[in-house]
Amino acid sequence: MESSKVKLSGVAAAVALAMLQLGAAHAQQADAAAPAAAPAAPAAQPADGLNLERIVVTGTTGGATKMKSSVSISTMDPDAIKQSVPTSAAEVLRSVPGVRSESSGGEGNANITVRGVPISAGGARYVQIQEDGLPVLQSGDFNFITPDSYVKIDGTLDHLEVVRGGSASTLATNSPGGIINFISKTGEEKGGHIGISRGLGYDETRYDFDYGAPISDKTRFFIGGHYRSGEGIRNTGLSTESGGQIRGNVTHDLDNGFIRISFKHLDDKSPTALPVPVRVVNQQVTEIPGIDPRKVSFYSPYWVRDVVLDKNNNPVSTNVNDGLRVKSDALGLEGSFDLGGGWTLSDKFRKASNSGRFAGVFPADNGTVGSYVFATGPNKGKAYNGLAFNAVVFNTSIDDAGNTLNDTKLSKTFQLAGGGKLTGTAGLYASTQQLGLTWNFNQYLLQATGDKPALLQTSSATPGYVGPAWGGCCMRAVDMEYKLTSPYLNVGFEQGPLNVDASVRQDRQRASGTANIATAGLHYDAANTQMVDYKINHNSYSVGGNYRLTKDLALFARVSDGVAFNADRILFGTPLDGTAPININTVKQLEGGLKWRRGGVSTFVTLFQAKTDETNYEATTQRSTANSYDAKGVELEAAYNAGDFRVNGGLTYTDAKITGTAPGDVAVIGNTPRRQAKVVYQLAPTYTWNDLTVGGSIVGTGKSWADDAHTINMPAYQVVSAFVNYQLSQQAVVSLSANNLFDKIGYTEVEGDGHAARSITGRSVKLSLNYAF
Repeated sequence: MESSKVKLSGVAAAVALAMLQLGAAHAQQADAAAPAAAPAAPAAQPADGLNLERIVVTGTTGGATKMKSSVSISTMDPDAIKQSVPTSAAEVLRSVPGVRSESSGGEGNANITVRGVPISAGGARYVQIQEDGLPVLQSGDFNFITPDSYVKIDGTLDHLEVVRGGSASTLATNSPGGIINFISKTGEEKGGHIGISRGLGYDETRYDFDYGAPISDKTRFFIGGHYRSGEGIRNTGLSTESGGQIRGNVTHDLDNGFIRISFKHLDDKSPTALPVPVRVVNQQVTEIPGIDPRKVSFYSPYWVRDVVLDKNNNPVSTNVNDGLRVKSDALGLEGSFDLGGGWTLSDKFRKASNSGRFAGVFPADNGTVGSYVFATGPNKGKAYNGLAFNAVVFNTSIDDAGNTLNDTKLSKTFQLAGGGKLTGTAGLYASTQQLGLTWNFNQYLLQATGDKPALLQTSSATPGYVGPAWGGCCMRAVDMEYKLTSPYLNVGFEQGPLNVDASVRQDRQRASGTANIATAGLHYDAANTQMVDYKINHNSYSVGGNYRLTKDLALFARVSDGVAFNADRILFGTPLDGTAPININTVKQLEGGLKWRRGGVSTFVTLFQAKTDETNYEATTQRSTANSYDAKGVELEAAYNAGDFRVNGGLTYTDAKITGTAPGDVAVIGNTPRRQAKVVYQLAPTYTWNDLTVGGSIVGTGKSWADDAHTINMPAYQVVSAFVNYQLSQQAVVSLSANNLFDKIGYTEVEGDGHAARSITGRSVKLSLNYAF
């Protein structure tokens, strides 16, 4: 009964809000039709909070304003991003309506999706994360390597564009849920910034810089980046953060366009945050004393070196405390040219070398109280009577995640009789994505504490070592190459208040390579090598329209069908040599809504339905699944500006169901998918008074189920972040900011048997000083 009331009240609130907006818009039209009053001095109009006249380039073939586009798209400028006080790129996305970002994995390894499209395992399978219009990684859900790990937020970011649904199915590959595009500064404005920030109550120091300027009348440059070091927000007992990035570009304007060269160098290390031991009592998650899921990492100065195998059966000594290490060197070229006669040619190219290592501590159980002996640390050799658990070190070498990407578009615009305009765009996207991973899962006996845990004695000569985890199932060597060739066609028509577009895309994937599981987790045998060689393709489409009833009110609707190809998550299952069908993941969507503004108020309301069919494999449970989902709901984004006071917010209501499963899982049909809350909301107010600006954000999520079978509850939670900025001078600003101000626990995932869970990180406060020049 309570669930029904929540559902009805949520729908009623959304419908009531939409009707009020329509009523206000019609009242505005009536006012416009009434006899004109005597002219008065023009009053300054408040700014449109959602900036609906802003031209966006993501999910379009040539750029369009939000007011004219028939997709749901949000933009965030650096000021709005800083307001949410994010600790990672994925945390920024929690402030975008319609986006579900489980940013509880540290500075990478986030789970991201949109509008009821499921998160069945890890990563961002249905969403493409881009930098300047090209993917960071071609697949968003590679095991242990996700695109957000290679995206860092600093002064090089000009703004963020996020498309949910819509044309994402046809204007990018592996992105039926949406496109998240981080767009860089290119030096249009001369000047820059330097800054330093310091954690209060935790060890982290960070330095930022950026600068752009003209080189000549037609040439400009931009360069920027950051470097940081320290322990990080979670307790590790040693320096586990170091590194940063530097990015830059040079742009030369031509009489008929521009050309640009860009580069990126990233070398960064940060701790990962994996689930920690918990207990489940009466479907509720309870914490184990001494293990705070907001703060604990299980990194410690008392770990021994973790000796693992490389692909050639050579032992490699690694440091567990290295956490997530990412390296990237990228070079990009971009050009756009007006060929005359309505023809336009554009091209984007990037080649990136990506590598790194993922090391994190995962509990295989929630511990046993017993009599043990310390094997490491200051108490080595002494008795330990307390709780200990089996800790599996997820130690994966990212040998090669490099890629080569190119997107070429040729457009022709025809001027039609009656003032109409028809634009046709033919494009060809091509990419080669390498994937070289070496998994190593060794198991140790670890003291169950969040304060510098020590290893406990076992029968092994290596302190704390138990052996290969889970019977050696998961020592894996992957060497894959995924080639994509994707021709696409878009036709757009515009006349007066009407915009209509239709697009099709054929994605052709060729996968080749090898995969192997080490025998008993100890040795790779050539005879066990799985050969991979298959081809697969899918045709996607998207059709949408937008009609502006007035300059301040528009309606839009769209239908689309898209695909996300599987990558390494289907290895070691069915034959992949071309002799058996290859499973794919498809998303079919319907959406429609309105955009409205008046004075300082602007809103974006979208009704949506998404039907998803997918197959999946989970590393931690070693289970394959094949599910179908149906999600319906409403998404609201709104803003209000009134002089020195501004507020942005959003709310997404989703009613999602599992509609189909493999034969052994039929009992969950009709259930809400795991980790899918019905309501997610955001609210971000700011107020400026002379030289002082105060503000913050609230990101909340309703309760959800941790598993498809509905045996474990994940309670609702709200995260409050806040900041205070003071303008010391025209150039200098000092800031005090707090993420998760009230130090809330917020569970984002729980293992199916309830022995471990992952929470958002606890409170972090930092002091910053920035100088503009």
